[in-house]
Amino acid sequence: MNKKAVIAMSGGVDSSVAAFLMKEQGYTCIGATMKLFHNEDIGVCREHTCCSLDDVEDARSVAFSLGIPYYVFNFSQRFREDVMERFVDAYENGRTPNPCIDCNRYLKFDKLFQRAKEIEYDYVVTGHYAQVEYDEVSGRYLLKKALDDTKDQSYVLYSLTQQQLAHVKFPLGNLRKAQVREIAEAQGFVNARKHDSQDICFVQNGSYADFIRQFTGKDYPEGDFVDKDGNVLGRHAGIIHYTLGQRKGLGLALKEPMYVTAIDPVSNTVRLGTHEELFTKELNAGDINLISVAEIEKPMRVKAKVRYRQKEQWATVTQPEKDRLHIVFEEPQRAITAGQAVVLYDDDVVVGGGTIL
Repeated sequence: MNKKAVIAMSGGVDSSVAAFLMKEQGYTCIGATMKLFHNEDIGVCREHTCCSLDDVEDARSVAFSLGIPYYVFNFSQRFREDVMERFVDAYENGRTPNPCIDCNRYLKFDKLFQRAKEIEYDYVVTGHYAQVEYDEVSGRYLLKKALDDTKDQSYVLYSLTQQQLAHVKFPLGNLRKAQVREIAEAQGFVNARKHDSQDICFVQNGSYADFIRQFTGKDYPEGDFVDKDGNVLGRHAGIIHYTLGQRKGLGLALKEPMYVTAIDPVSNTVRLGTHEELFTKELNAGDINLISVAEIEKPMRVKAKVRYRQKEQWATVTQPEKDRLHIVFEEPQRAITAGQAVVLYDDDVVVGGGTIL
């Protein structure tokens, strides 16, 4: 029986080449772009975001050149609830969110999966750089790093469940970025040389605080910068302006470089400290998802990363509760930040991950 695939097409070169490769492999394909927000909610899209009208036209052009049907699915309400509102709530509560992970979790691999199932398609396909394998020994699907370690996106995919992994395809996982662009050039795709998206798509001017104020219609009160002993060092502009480890933009003249070491929404204070005060060896994570194992039954030595661009670090993980991980690093880590994801690796296999508490 001919397998059918819904290709999540962002308008970028990666998802376009993913569509081409799936068609080449004999899949019946349709292209789908997710409409994630209303422009009037955020202002006019810029060139380097992934949801603008130009991106829709680029995706449509590629789908037409491939001879596959193309649709735009309006998921804006779900995106508002599960990505934008979560983003705002995190900053209001002194955490630093990762909206790209939420978008993958709640939109690409949930809402789009539901739509694919409704129309009786077998797979959802994206242009992510990662690989999926089925392990006969454990009877589990594995999420693995991409061949191109400079583009690997397994970190933002750690929330994928076994059911989702069984029905997802990442055709770029064994390719390098240069090869992907070469394929796009050879096919004459309009976006073959298009820049990669670098920004959070709904933050238009690079200012998270401006977006939050516009989204909520609220003003966020000033408060005190304090040191670890509670001494007042100056006034901050509102806690939504700050994240752990931040040094620039504090607006203070201090005797030595100071960094944000804690944010307390209850007292509306931002604590500052030295660079050394940013380092810690332990963290707890909740809202966890395990992939290579069903549970962590005993202490497990892994490599872990607490932000997307970080190099993995040796650590030991335990699972004290069903939805809780405790991780102890062998070396202190800088600015372990609540709201970000911690992702665990066994060589090139994703063990799982969770949200840092």
